[in-house]
Amino acid sequence: MKMLENKVSLAFPSVNRFCAASNNRTGFLCDDRETCVPASQVCDRVSNCRNGEDEQEKLCGDLPRSLPGYLVFHCSNPMYWVYADQRCNRMNDCGDCSDEMGSLAACPPCGSEWWSCSPVLYEYCSCIPRRLCRDGVQHCLSWSDEYICRP
Repeated sequence: MKMLENKVSLAFPSVNRFCAASNNRTGFLCDDRETCVPASQVCDRVSNCRNGEDEQEKLCGDLPRSLPGYLVFHCSNPMYWVYADQRCNRMNDCGDCSDEMGSLAACPPCGSEWWSCSPVLYEYCSCIPRRLCRDGVQHCLSWSDEYICRP
């Protein structure tokens, strides 16, 4: 979760750089028009594009305002944001689960690798990984991860 600062927005070039990264999530298209960098790896101080365009000042100088809108998800608390590929990843990145639950996130139901419940752990919102089922530790308020769920 990142906190917004009150600054003036920088202009961003109108080149369309939207792409779907290898994890089928929102990404940033490099100048070579082939490399798609996952949103959360843009402006991370590691150049993923050959020419370093994913780390340029005009893109990273005033986060999140300097980023194209498709790379940003605004949490329900207007002071916080996460990268778009962190929305619906089953992890509580916003801190209030707004990136995983509700109309803002519009996430699909838990997949087959996940168990749907109200988790006791802060890091999950509405699903836990099935690998945690029947491990002798309560992960769901209802204990369904220990008595009903099958890994």
